Amino acid sequence: MAQGRGGPDSPLAPQWYRLEQRRGGDAGYKVRGELMLAVWIGTQADEAFPEAWHSDAATVRGEGVASVRSKAYVSPKLWYLRVNVIEAQDVQPQSRGRAPEVFVKAQVGNQILKTSVVPAATLNPRWNEDLLFVVAEPFEEQLVMTVEDRVSPRKDDLLGRVQLPLTLFEKRLDHRPFVQSRWFDLEKFGIGGAIEGETRRELRFASRVHVRACLEGAYHVMDESTMYISDTRPTARQLWKPPVGVLEVGILSAIGLQPMKKLEGRGSTDAYCVAKYGQKWVRTRTMIGTFSPTWNEQYTWEVFDPSTVITIGVFDNCHLGGGNGNNGGGGAGGGGGPPARDARIGKIRIRLSTLETDRVYTHAYPLILLTPSGVKKMGELRLAVRFTCLSMMNMVHLYTQPLLPKMHYLHPFTVTQLDALRYQAMGIVAARLGRAEPPLRREVVEYMLDVESHMWSMRRSKANFFRAVSLFSGAAAAARWFADVCHWKNVATTALVHVLLLILICYPELILPTVFLYMFMIGLWNYRRRPRHPPHMDTKMSWAEAVHPDELDEEFDTFPTSRQQDVVYMRYDRLRSVAGRIQTVVGDMATQGERLQSLLSWRDPRASCLFVFFCLIAAVVLYVTPFRVVALVAGLFLLRHPRFRTKLPAVPSNFFRRLPSRADSML
Repeated sequence: MAQGRGGPDSPLAPQWYRLEQRRGGDAGYKVRGELMLAVWIGTQADEAFPEAWHSDAATVRGEGVASVRSKAYVSPKLWYLRVNVIEAQDVQPQSRGRAPEVFVKAQVGNQILKTSVVPAATLNPRWNEDLLFVVAEPFEEQLVMTVEDRVSPRKDDLLGRVQLPLTLFEKRLDHRPFVQSRWFDLEKFGIGGAIEGETRRELRFASRVHVRACLEGAYHVMDESTMYISDTRPTARQLWKPPVGVLEVGILSAIGLQPMKKLEGRGSTDAYCVAKYGQKWVRTRTMIGTFSPTWNEQYTWEVFDPSTVITIGVFDNCHLGGGNGNNGGGGAGGGGGPPARDARIGKIRIRLSTLETDRVYTHAYPLILLTPSGVKKMGELRLAVRFTCLSMMNMVHLYTQPLLPKMHYLHPFTVTQLDALRYQAMGIVAARLGRAEPPLRREVVEYMLDVESHMWSMRRSKANFFRAVSLFSGAAAAARWFADVCHWKNVATTALVHVLLLILICYPELILPTVFLYMFMIGLWNYRRRPRHPPHMDTKMSWAEAVHPDELDEEFDTFPTSRQQDVVYMRYDRLRSVAGRIQTVVGDMATQGERLQSLLSWRDPRASCLFVFFCLIAAVVLYVTPFRVVALVAGLFLLRHPRFRTKLPAVPSNFFRRLPSRADSML
């Protein structure tokens, strides 16, 4: 009988176990031997837990053995590399008699950025432009800078080149504006004649370039969408604040998973979970051939900000056999088919700020997957989640602080720069985790990091539009209620509003206290109906239930498109139709703003004259009339009985609609 170990590191004495087997039947002979084993029952805290096998995985062979075990990963430490290209000196163009059009191209790995072209007829061009890259420790790559001459739109002449190790640059941990700039000599390589079948390279001094470069440690390098960010700490560890809590997640089991592939003519699913929060990724064991896998694994993370999100995804392991393709459950090795990709089953997100502290949430979350054929429920994932607070004062203080490090606000990046840097950071994280053992494959990392979240989707656009409509539905309902009050649809309500108006005019100091007291009472009333469970994926809000099949096909299309020409034409015309309506709405908004500006611009001299004299009369009247009287008259006029109203537009509306706008100057 196996014994339990006292602690994770306490040794257990091995024992000799007798082995016996009779060969040749009763008249045969016995084979005897002894085997020394140490057998114990441990928990997940045991140091041997990652190496333990599940009994159902005993049939896995070859390279698939490593991919069935649990594993914890750590994202690479990412830095922003800021390269300020100031100027170059003594640039010598290869072709004489023409003004060089010089620019600098910088490359780190597969990231290539260029400065603008300086067309001035000078041998000392100046740019003073920032180029931003994402780099990862231990800084194995180098910064390669080349000064080039734009001879023609399709031809650039190399004027000089320098290759710099990233360890050469200092690390900036604050918003100091000054970083020491340096001059670097450029080397030019010219191709000489062939000598013994090799190309002779002539190295000579060309010019030099003036650069100010540093590794930014006070920024948070974003490798995931800002909407689902799981970490807000800056890169430099010296700037980290102490944790405010601990997140414990128990990945218990899944129920009712759908078959993801066929093995021997039967549907099969080899499911495993991946959880990502902050820099730590965890991967559970792969449960072989079951639609109701049970993991019962627990993981913990330090929490530095409650306004963050943990993402948990479920995948089908397609690297357990020897073939290729998702239908065979094979690995990426041999065979003529494409490399196998771990299939998505679904994922959930939990925002920590929606959790009550020190409470255990044990729920089954639906796994929803959007496929080219429509939305599909893939099963349910059962989790146990607890968020423990270490310091309530520090956590409350965080709600008054900026979400990101202060460098994001003191020296912010543009939206275009952030999108490009995020894409590069995702690529670096996926490449590093893909080289781990067992690898966390690129398709898994990209799905967890929402690589495709910025791509165009008609479905997502509709969902966002109706989210905005729902957001303003309360204001629209309040406007309709006020219109009913003004038109005396309910006499009792209108009378109460008149009384409230008189009270607020007589005691204006009660206006703000009344507003805040009203919101306080609403908050207390809603506390009784507060959400008890963390939110989950909403297919109705995501507009996934009523999406058109062609819109789904467009969402899953590659970039650039791989569809037929007539399909692309149809989608382009549909996009033009939608954009035309948006264009009309934006134009109407601009027109109203320009009409407001034209009140005092004298573009319409009669309208401006009327408005100027109206302002003069209003100033005199408001000066000699008490404000309470003005407010009372305005309120009673606004709430006047329908008998004193007309169905025609009001005078201010008529006057405003007649004002000119710059739409008359549009082509």
